[in-house]
Amino acid sequence: MVFASLVFLFIFLPLNFIFYYSSGNKNYRNIVLIVFSFIFYAWGEPVWIILMIISASVDYINGLVIEKYRGKIGAKIGLVSSLVVNLGLLGIFKYSGFFYQSLNDWFNLSLTVPAFTLPIGISFYTFQTISYTVDVYRNEVKAQHSFMKFFMFVSLYHQLVAGPIVRYSHIAHEIDNRQVTLEDISSGVSRFCVGLFKKVFFANVAGELVTGYLDGDLSSLSAGEAWWALILFSFQIYFDFSGYSDMAIGLGRMFGFHYHENFNYPYIAKSATDFWRRWHISLGTFFRDYLYIPLGGNKTNFYRNLLIVWFLTGLWHGASWNFVLWGLYFGVLIALEKALLNKLFSRIPTFFSHVYLLFAAVLGWAIFYFTDLSRLSSFFSILFGQSGSAGWNFELTIQLQNYSLWLSAAILFSMPVVPFITKWLLEKNRIRQHVFSYSLSAINIILLIVSTAFLIGKSYNPFLYFRF
Repeated sequence: MVFASLVFLFIFLPLNFIFYYSSGNKNYRNIVLIVFSFIFYAWGEPVWIILMIISASVDYINGLVIEKYRGKIGAKIGLVSSLVVNLGLLGIFKYSGFFYQSLNDWFNLSLTVPAFTLPIGISFYTFQTISYTVDVYRNEVKAQHSFMKFFMFVSLYHQLVAGPIVRYSHIAHEIDNRQVTLEDISSGVSRFCVGLFKKVFFANVAGELVTGYLDGDLSSLSAGEAWWALILFSFQIYFDFSGYSDMAIGLGRMFGFHYHENFNYPYIAKSATDFWRRWHISLGTFFRDYLYIPLGGNKTNFYRNLLIVWFLTGLWHGASWNFVLWGLYFGVLIALEKALLNKLFSRIPTFFSHVYLLFAAVLGWAIFYFTDLSRLSSFFSILFGQSGSAGWNFELTIQLQNYSLWLSAAILFSMPVVPFITKWLLEKNRIRQHVFSYSLSAINIILLIVSTAFLIGKSYNPFLYFRF
C-alpha cells in the first residue's frame, strides 16, 4: 500500500483514526498502530513481515544484552551480532543478485543469480534498528524492555517504506509518553495534504513526461528534449521523495510522533556540501554519525572517509553500478569543494555558486536515472550535442508552452516561498489567527480534492521506493 492511493486515503487512514482514538489506553493505541502497520506492509507482500519480525526480534534481544553487559565483552558481542544479522539480511536480499551478476560480467562466469524479491523498506528499517543498538551501546539511549513498544517503533507504517529514517532516540520519549493535541492533528493534516499534492501534481506529472522521453529510443531525442527531460526528472525525484517525507511527518504528528525534517529546499543550495545538508537529511546524518565520524571524519584520512561514505550512500539507493557512480560523483564534488572550490566561491557572487550546484545536481540525476550504463553514455552524448541529433524541435516548443504554468508552480514550490509568505502574514498580526486557520483548512480541502481528482483521472502513479 502507498500513501498516494484512494484505498489509503479513504479507507485505511480513516479506519486507523477511528480505532486509534476510540480509546485513550496507551497499550491499546500501540496495538492499533502495530496492527495497521502490519496491514499496510502486508498489502502487497505479506511474506516479508516475517523478515521484519526477525530483524526486530534480533535487535530487541541485542539491545537488552548490550545494556545488561555494558562495558563487558557481552555488550560488544551484542553489537556485532546486530550489525552482522542486519547487514547480512540487507546484503542477501538487496545485493546478492547484484554481486553475482557483477562476477558473471567481470569474469565471464555463469553463476546462478539469486532472484529475491526486494522486501520493500528493508533499507529504512535496517538502518533504524542498527541506529538503536549502536545508540544503546554508546549509552545514548536506554534499551526498550517492552517488545511490543520496540516493534511498534520498527514497524510504524508512517515511515516504514519511504522514510525518513527515524532513530529510536528521536521518538523514545513519545513511544511511552506521547500526547496528541488538536494543534498536532491540524498541523499533521496540513503537512500530509501538502505532501500528497507534491506527489500527485508535481512528481507524477513530471514522471509521466520523463518516461516518454527517457524510456524509449534515445536516438530520437534532441539535445533540448534531453535537457528538458532531465530537468523534469529533477523535479520528479525531489517532489516524490520530499512529498513522501512530508506525508510521513504529517502522519506522525496526527498520532503524536514528531519526526525530524528530511528535506530543506535542496535546490536553493550553493554547493554540493550544502545540497546534502538539505537533501535526505536523515540518511546523510545517519552516515555521518555511524560511519563518517567513527572512521575519523575530517581529522584523519578525510578523503578516504569521504569516498567510503559516498560509495555506500550511492549503493544504499540501489543495487546497480549507476548508483555507486552517482554517490562517488557527489563524493568527488564535495572533495573538490573542500580542496579548492569553497575558496573560489567565497570570492565571487553567490549567484554563480548556486548555478554551479543546480547544474551539478541536475547532471547527477542522469547518472541516477539510467541503470544501463550504455544508455547513460548515449544520453550524455545527446545532452552535450555529440550524437548528431537535432538541438531543438517544434514539439518541444509546444510542450514548454503547454506546461509553462505547471513549471512555474514547480519552481516556486521547490523554493521556500510558501513558508516566507506564511511567516510574513503571521508576523505583526498582518492576518488574524482565526482567519489564517480557516484559510489553511480551505487550502487543505482544495489540495485533497485536486490530489484525489488526479489519482482518479490518471493511472500513472509510480512508487520510486521499490529499490529501498
